[in-house]
Formats: sequence, structure tokens, C-alpha cells
Amino acid sequence: MALMPVSDALSAVLAGAEPLAEEMVGLDEAFHRVLAHDLAALRTQPPEAMSAMDGYALRAADAATSGARLQVIGEVAAGRPFDRVIGPGEAARIFTGGVVPEGADAVVIQEDTRAEAGHVVINEPAIKGRHIRPAGVDFHQGMVLLKAGRRLSDRDLSLAASMNHAALPVRRRPKVALLATGDELVMPGSAPGPGQIVYSNGYGLRALMRSEGATPIDLGIAADTLEATVAGIRRAREAEADILVTTGGASVGDHDLVKQALEAEGVEMAFWKIAMRPGKPMMHGRLGGMRVIGLPGNPVSSYVCAILFLVPLIRSLLGREALLPRETALLGRELGANDSREDYLRAQLEERADGTLVATPVTQQDSSLLGNLALSQALVIRPAFAPKAPAGSPCEILRLPN
Repeated sequence: MALMPVSDALSAVLAGAEPLAEEMVGLDEAFHRVLAHDLAALRTQPPEAMSAMDGYALRAADAATSGARLQVIGEVAAGRPFDRVIGPGEAARIFTGGVVPEGADAVVIQEDTRAEAGHVVINEPAIKGRHIRPAGVDFHQGMVLLKAGRRLSDRDLSLAASMNHAALPVRRRPKVALLATGDELVMPGSAPGPGQIVYSNGYGLRALMRSEGATPIDLGIAADTLEATVAGIRRAREAEADILVTTGGASVGDHDLVKQALEAEGVEMAFWKIAMRPGKPMMHGRLGGMRVIGLPGNPVSSYVCAILFLVPLIRSLLGREALLPRETALLGRELGANDSREDYLRAQLEERADGTLVATPVTQQDSSLLGNLALSQALVIRPAFAPKAPAGSPCEILRLPN
């Protein structure tokens, strides 16, 4: 079977991916959740003109010059509006957040005044509108301030609360089941025996799922038997996973049983080899409503394929923009001509004083090397059959998550 281009593989993974159902969650549970629809303000903020400073509310015309002496007729605190009108020659003591009394059109800050037995002397001329927050200066009732598909930040939650929303409509978190395969895998902290390796893929992948807003379901490590692999697939269905991710067992060896097990369970395979490096032995298919992504077992291949395919799928199910943004940088070292597979090279990023990005691919790109993956900040994308590229030439990059 011919290797599928990366762009075609991504289109197949995302085909028909619709946002999941919405649910209402309280503000404290909404951090980093994705809004299901536009959110409009339920109130005007501030609802009335308010003082931005401690001082005196007055008519600017009465204090146009320094030395004006006005009668103080009361006090305005936040949450306790004044019930009198400010008339000529009058002022009211006002505190930050206090509603500006009717008749007043300026606030003179406390530092520019002097109190004198029921009066206040204005040392600096008043300016109409100064130190007053007009009604609606932040937003008006009915204004859409947060759009559907937005991943809610801490600042967004403060805004939503100010808009008078106690709960928010968000997309349900996708459930992603993760099944590792391989008799050679042992858990971290174990003493590996001959031919065994410490299982690492799941920890990075589950963290990546969580960071993208999904709920991981750990199905553990399946032994290299068809029965164990099929049992893991069935557990994913029982958990009602939206996505099943497998790691390992995606190649063509006698012990690589994932494709065989998936097909035995009725998975319709869209592809199982991609024209990319690292990550050639990757699979995708569907089993009813569950989407399946079979990642390679090599740690770097597994992670890079997850960035390129799993992350966009999760984002699609959440109603977010699926495609990861690409940027332009300059190569930090020379690269040779490429072959028929698209390359995703681990690279370190440097930002020069003028803002220019320089991406320097690490010298060792073997797909088993996690050390230089951890030290890299980006992937340099090299198209198939790309010609030799000298240092300083432009290149396309994908930033890796922090």
C-alpha cells in the first residue's frame, strides 16, 4: 500500500468530527473549558457612572479655578448611592466605586483638596468627566464578549462573572482511552529485565490530552497477544471513549497485532502508513462512534504523531480551530535534500534581538531519543523531496507545547 501524504491523513482523521454536546458548569469548573456558544453580557458594567478615585464629587463649573470653597453635603460610599442632587456650590465626599451623584460631573481627588469645617477647598481646578467611569464604559447588556470555541482563560472567568453568569455552556470533554502494547514494557520504578524497556509514552500522551482539554482513560499495557489487544479495545468501547489511542504494535512484524485486533473488532481502517518521518507506521480508523488512532511505539514518533493528528482531533471535538498554527523561521544549520517522506525535525528555537526566529534542528533525529525532544521547542517541517537548504534559509515550524 502506498504511503499516505500527511495532509491527506489529517483530512481523514478530521473528517466528520463534530463538536461534542454542551454542558453547563460553574465558573470555578470552567477554567480551560471551551465555550459551546457565544456569551452575551446580562448587565451593563458599570451600571451607573462611578468614581474611579477617593475624593469629592462636584460640578466642574464650581471648581474651575484653584481655591474654590464648596459645602460638603454628604458622603458616597461604594454600594450606598447618594439620595441628593449636587447643586451649585456643593460637593459630596466620595469613595472609589461610589455612584456619582446626580448633578455632579467631576471628581477631584482627595490629595488635591483641603477639608475646612463642613467645607472643602479645591486646590486643583476640576475637569469635567475626570476620575469618573461612565456607565457602560466596560460593556453594555447584550454585548457578546466571549465567542463560541474560545478556551476560557482565568481572565475570561473574571469577565464572565462580571457579565453576571454563574454557569457557562461548555463542550463536554472528549474521553480518550490509551492502550499501550508490548511485552517489553515495564513501569517506571521497576528493574527492567533483559530486553525490557521502561514505559514512557503514556505519561507524555496523557499530559498532552489533559492540556488540550480531554479526559484520559488509562487502559494499561496489553501483552503481545491478539486476545489481550482485543480485550483492551473492548474496554475502550465499554468506557464509551470518543477516541481510542494505541501505542506500539503498528508496524508489520509478527508481534505487531494492533491492526489485526482492530480489524477483528470491526474497525474500518482509513490508513496505516504515512509518508512522514518520524511516524510512518501510524493507523487510523473508526469503530462506530469511536475514532481510533494507532501511534507508533517509538517515543518520539508517538509524540510527534500525537501533536499532528490527536491534538487537532481533540480540538475539533471541542469546537476549536483544529489546525495548529505554523510559523516561519530561519534555519540555524544546513540541511541536506529530503527524500519521499515529509520530515518533522526536532529543533531548538532562538529569538534574536530583532524578533527573528532561528530554528536549529538537533543533530540526532533518531525516533527513540527523548532527551533531545525534551530540549526542543519546535518541529522544523521539511516537505518531501525538499532540496538542500543552507543555514539562514527560511523554514516552516510548529512550536511544541510548553
